[in-house]
Amino acid sequence: MRFRTAGVIGAGAWGTALAQVAARAGLDVLLQAREPEVVESIRARRINEAFLPDVRLEDRVSVTAELADLASCDLILAVPPAQHMRSTLTAFAPHHRAGVPVVLCSKGVERGSLKLMTDVLAETLPQAPAAVLSGPSFAGEVARGLPSAVTLACADQALGEELMETLSAPGFRPYLASDLIGAEVGGAIKNVLAIACGMAEGRGLGRSAHAALITRGFAEMTRMGVALGGRAETVAGLCGLGDLVLTCSSPQSRNMSLGLALGQGQTVEQALAGKRSVAEGYESAPAVRELAAKMDVDMPISLAVAALLNGETTVEAVIEDLLSRPLKAERH
Repeated sequence: MRFRTAGVIGAGAWGTALAQVAARAGLDVLLQAREPEVVESIRARRINEAFLPDVRLEDRVSVTAELADLASCDLILAVPPAQHMRSTLTAFAPHHRAGVPVVLCSKGVERGSLKLMTDVLAETLPQAPAAVLSGPSFAGEVARGLPSAVTLACADQALGEELMETLSAPGFRPYLASDLIGAEVGGAIKNVLAIACGMAEGRGLGRSAHAALITRGFAEMTRMGVALGGRAETVAGLCGLGDLVLTCSSPQSRNMSLGLALGQGQTVEQALAGKRSVAEGYESAPAVRELAAKMDVDMPISLAVAALLNGETTVEAVIEDLLSRPLKAERH
């Protein structure tokens, strides 16, 4: 097998869970953590107490604080927060060997540039073959080995098949796709939509409203995916619709829990206070709004969430505005 060692950049909950997956798939894994306390916790107790405290890490997982230590790995999984992807990959660039694939596992639209993570990778590590891993997967469940399925998107069919085989582990099933844009758009926008679903839940608007938000949110996600050059069928798969349903349906989702707090009357500052893990929807919402304007894509739910997070409106006004939009055909 070509891939025997995997470097995982970013030891948050999802990065740690993916380190578990790679180890169970038979790889020797080096997990890079920025936080000294995470390195100490894993080395001393085999547990990431800060981000994934209930899971003992596989023996094949080791930890480092240094990106340089990942230089000899055959495969890189990049899992920093989306807004830190560029700075992280730039710092890793001197240690990356040309031809070593980088699997992007973070979801978001970069603020300022309005670029997807594959664009960021192409600009920072131009000699890295790219893949995207995205789908309905809570870190804690994946780390414990509960069944999950994800999309693995790669433009190179042969490399994609090799990566799919490499990362397939007990309870973790990747499905191959060639459409990286579609896979990325679903993962980025569903986080913003999950905040809206949380708000509806917090306001007690009922399951019918929840279902409507998911469905109309999926329409927004699809429109943007197609506008950027992705395929509608990709967005309708695990990386789009599947991830949207999961993220919008459980308070385990950091994004839905943020919306839930807002719907219950907390301010954005109160809802975010004391949180170590990043709610990617909060970080990406302004960029999604700018991207919708740039691409001239109708995304009323996403725009309403961005306005709320920026202090431009209230939960009540958001609900009233969405309910008073002009009537039109469903597949407009």
